[in-house]
Amino acid sequence: MNLIVTPFITLYASVFLLMAGTGLLGTYLPLRLTVDNVPTQVIGLVMAAYFLGMCIGALNSHRLIRSVGHIRAFAAFAATTTAVVILHGLYVSPLLWSVLRFLAGLSTIGLYTVIESWLNECTAPSFRGRVMSVYMIVSYFGMGASQYLLNFGPIQDTRMFFIVSLLLVLCIVPVAVTRSIHPELPTFERFDLRRLFRKAPVAMLGCFLAGLLNSAIYAIVPVFCHLVGLSVAQLSTVMSVTIFGGLVLQWPTGALSDRFDRTYMLALLCLAVAITATLIVFIAEFAFPLFLVSMILFGGLAFTIYPVSVARAHDLFEQADIVPVSSVLLLCYCIGATIGPVAASVTISATGTGYGFFSYCAAVSLGAAAIIFYLRRKEMITVVAAEDHSAFVAMKGTSPAAVLIDPRRDDNNDDPAAAEGQEPPASNV
Repeated sequence: MNLIVTPFITLYASVFLLMAGTGLLGTYLPLRLTVDNVPTQVIGLVMAAYFLGMCIGALNSHRLIRSVGHIRAFAAFAATTTAVVILHGLYVSPLLWSVLRFLAGLSTIGLYTVIESWLNECTAPSFRGRVMSVYMIVSYFGMGASQYLLNFGPIQDTRMFFIVSLLLVLCIVPVAVTRSIHPELPTFERFDLRRLFRKAPVAMLGCFLAGLLNSAIYAIVPVFCHLVGLSVAQLSTVMSVTIFGGLVLQWPTGALSDRFDRTYMLALLCLAVAITATLIVFIAEFAFPLFLVSMILFGGLAFTIYPVSVARAHDLFEQADIVPVSSVLLLCYCIGATIGPVAASVTISATGTGYGFFSYCAAVSLGAAAIIFYLRRKEMITVVAAEDHSAFVAMKGTSPAAVLIDPRRDDNNDDPAAAEGQEPPASNV
């Protein structure tokens, strides 16, 4: 395990600090706006701007990285994100914050692209699966642990912006002091969207649904917690266990998807999300510990839809297509993520209760399950036998470069003999 962690310790440190900063800010902003009595629909629009920025940044951030190199690009993106965070604290305005969230999305996706392409360059093919796993664990732990920093002062105090800025500035340090040369950024090829839709509509639907759910969880659950009267300490615990649930359930869900038809697996995941969301509406008011357990399950199910959907697409395409296909699937995720906070906030306003959030999650998940079952019944999708499945890899929607660390794109990835006696390159990062 030391061979997987030690060569990349500086990158993992940057990942932890980056995820802590962005995760804390993503929870604090909707909570702050709710405390300031900003309408829920407006909060949804403000938070959606971040994912719109990520959507556009995913298509363009590689240009800056390729022109100036990874270290300078990382510093530029981190400095921009930090400046944007500080500007939030100067003036509380939903319109201004929407612009700032858009800019934050543009720069944050650049940070993810730098880190993930760097990990790819410095990792031997046979070790990519384990490096990806550690990267996922560090990411989720950074986001989950940072939620408790919400308790460091009154919500309407500006010090939270400085805490986030501190985390983002510190994430530059491990990368800035590295002795590593700039790794090469691979070229991301275009892929025919119509071909992907014809061959893997379920995978595209799953990634779109994952965006609808995951972005709404990050953006609207803090609003829900405030509306139902939870304290900040309780809110931070709810967000933390929801995020950690997404980490813990990735591998058991992935193991099941490796053994059974992934179209049915995705449909069952959607049904499980819908059922869990419906149950939460009825049990949340009875006991807080029971609510926490249900949120662990809810987050775990919702956050596993994306990697299972990507695995479904990989079952249908050749290895040469994996990188461009995964990039298109990430775009589907980002489009869904841009819509999610708006749709969830509108549902809350329409129902007149914070529990409208879970009604939204149940409705979109049930709709997706119905579509998948319909396509399956009409034999409009290709069924892949379990023995022909590509391996499941735990992952989240971050940047197009994430697929570069994906071990499924290497021919000898699953061959134990290929890994025997092979060590990761002696990285200087």
